[in-house]
Amino acid sequence: MKASQIVLFGIIILILNAGITLILINQFQTNQAGGHGIFSAPDVPCDSTGISRQNAITRAVADVEPAVVSVNVIKTQIVRGRMGAPGLGFGFFDFFDFFGPMQRQVQSLGSGVIYDPEGLIITNAHVVEGATEIKVVLADNREFDATLIGLDKENDVAKLRIRGNNLPYARLGNSDDILVGEWCIALGNPYGYVMNDAKPTVSVGVISALGRNLDFGSSRHYNLIQTDTAINQGNSGGPLVNIYGEVIGINTLIISESGGNIGLGFALPVNAVKQLVNAM
Repeated sequence: MKASQIVLFGIIILILNAGITLILINQFQTNQAGGHGIFSAPDVPCDSTGISRQNAITRAVADVEPAVVSVNVIKTQIVRGRMGAPGLGFGFFDFFDFFGPMQRQVQSLGSGVIYDPEGLIITNAHVVEGATEIKVVLADNREFDATLIGLDKENDVAKLRIRGNNLPYARLGNSDDILVGEWCIALGNPYGYVMNDAKPTVSVGVISALGRNLDFGSSRHYNLIQTDTAINQGNSGGPLVNIYGEVIGINTLIISESGGNIGLGFALPVNAVKQLVNAM
């Protein structure tokens, strides 16, 4: 091969190498700027700001919400006549005591959670104690007559059963693993009779303390989970959930002079609840 041909061949190789190098550099810069090239991560659904609104809390709510139920109860109360005011002699309502105590029907509302695909439900004993009729309404508006399987008044736990197909249910977690300060979620139906909506209300807070013992004189409660998560009337019997969508407690009471939430809510640890309902 002549020297001139060798030189020409070398020049062609250099030109080709330079072109390939320029193409690769341009491709790399495009990937860096746009983020959608061969080196970029897969896209994640985002809102208009570019930030995803999905998080551990929204996923936990989506998992548990279908299994949270409204527990509608009809109770029969005994009403006795009252004495007349001092100095007025015989009271008007005392007239009815000649015929014995009167009965009246009272409607109340609480919450519960389905924990088994066979329709087993956990709620509070004080929600269903004395009930003559129990109806359970799911978040999808299906309504069922419920049977009371067992009731532990001392520990404020009750077990119900409904019969239906494709019933949602929540996973029961491990309350021995709870950390003070970790996020928690309360679901239930506070003031559901006002809202007239079967879908549960969601409130979020943290675990404030563990192993709380409360003494109200007439009643005592032991080993409770304390939370600042908003819990109000009607939340009783609903689940307290961790960010994995596991039930870690059953909401049971609040301390409040006004009767509304002030950040002092209490739940029964789910490990104790599991032992109780398994024995019923």
